[in-house]
Amino acid sequence: MTAGKDITVVHLMRHGEVHNPDGVLYGRRAGYHLSDLGRRMADRVAEHLAGRDVTHVVASPLERAQETAEPIAKAHALDLATDERLIEAGNVFEGKTFGVGDGALRRPANWRHLTNPFRPSWGEPYIDQVVRMMGALNAARDAARGHEAVCVSHQLPIWIVRSFVERRRLWHDPRRRQCTLASLTTFTYQGDRIVSVGYSEPARDLVPPHLLAGARPVKGKSKAYGA
Repeated sequence: MTAGKDITVVHLMRHGEVHNPDGVLYGRRAGYHLSDLGRRMADRVAEHLAGRDVTHVVASPLERAQETAEPIAKAHALDLATDERLIEAGNVFEGKTFGVGDGALRRPANWRHLTNPFRPSWGEPYIDQVVRMMGALNAARDAARGHEAVCVSHQLPIWIVRSFVERRRLWHDPRRRQCTLASLTTFTYQGDRIVSVGYSEPARDLVPPHLLAGARPVKGKSKAYGA
């Protein structure tokens, strides 16, 4: 295969909606599975990708990512791989509610974690997320060389690695992330080099309005826990 034809496509997918009636920031905690709606989102994306040349499917080890990836792997008769580097970002607020006007931010003891938005001070450094996510993307590229791969991950790491590739600052307003539930952020490689980044929302009509990018926060319906 010549360099001009060595095109590989890696779709970085955010998982579907999670069953989380208490509205906590679940982060890396085990035991959080897709809701019925989340499973519909996963099936929708599997249908969307059914005609694509997908030869490799890999997911974060967390249940919600594995369950999102399963119908995609099944549609292409592939074994589902796991890559620890695709996991959610670490966060000191895991297990806490994080809504508007309620939750962890009402407690002064937690304010010390909000002193540095550039690192950030409340969790895994952005640059560490870039390093591991680029490693996962490049591994998927190599596994699907000349074809397409799907990597199922989580909102913040997806947005951070996209921001890095598109040469934007890594610190940002979380409300402005373009990374809706079950969305696809698509990296096209020519050889080993990323030449374009795309974005699509095959299940957009299934996403609750308050979880869409740019939606106004609603009390009792925190966007923070849909990570």
